[in-house]
Amino acid sequence: MEAKKTPSADLTRKSGMFLNLGLAIAVGATLAAFEWKSYDEGALKDLGQVSDNFEEILDIPITEQPPPPPPPPVEQPIIQEIPDEVEIEDKIEVNFDVDVKETTVIQEVVISEAAPVEEKADVIFDVVETQPNPPGGMSGWNEYLSKNLKYPTQARRMGVEGTVIVVFVVNTDGSIQDVEVLRGIGGGCDEEALRVVSAAPKWEPGKQRGRPVRTRMRLPIRFKLS
Repeated sequence: MEAKKTPSADLTRKSGMFLNLGLAIAVGATLAAFEWKSYDEGALKDLGQVSDNFEEILDIPITEQPPPPPPPPVEQPIIQEIPDEVEIEDKIEVNFDVDVKETTVIQEVVISEAAPVEEKADVIFDVVETQPNPPGGMSGWNEYLSKNLKYPTQARRMGVEGTVIVVFVVNTDGSIQDVEVLRGIGGGCDEEALRVVSAAPKWEPGKQRGRPVRTRMRLPIRFKLS
């Protein structure tokens, strides 16, 4: 048979009441602690009376300092005039008794100089008055690319498309050198663009003030899968 507690012995019925009572007591004690005021009880200390008499302060007279003595006078140097020992005559007569019979002829020396050699600086122009042109113009250049440009197998397999920017220099004789890739797309397209441009025929060189000059060119080469 299961033992059962009587309702009078069950302490859990009054747990809520005890909890609220404890919280009320704690809050009241906290408020009382904050409002509690205390004062120090002690007698005031006597600091005594000041016995100094400020009326008996002596009046010290102002003393006068004598002026400083004047500086000693500076002795000026005495300038003495010394007469000249040697007198210079007013007129000097010079007699050149020289019999010149032959006239000396001085030959004129002529120094011949060669014309200065004009040094031609190896300057590469980015902008010129007359731009370089490929054989047949841009239409001939496009035809050359369509015949010689091969789409790389790797780029075709990877589906690489885009435009390769190639930079090169056109010399005064129209030849192409210093071919570089300014912006590439990978997949072998960069190397193919370099190969085609390097093997291109000679261009018509650029001109500045009517004479051929070296010119830097930038051209796009587009790779597109059909």
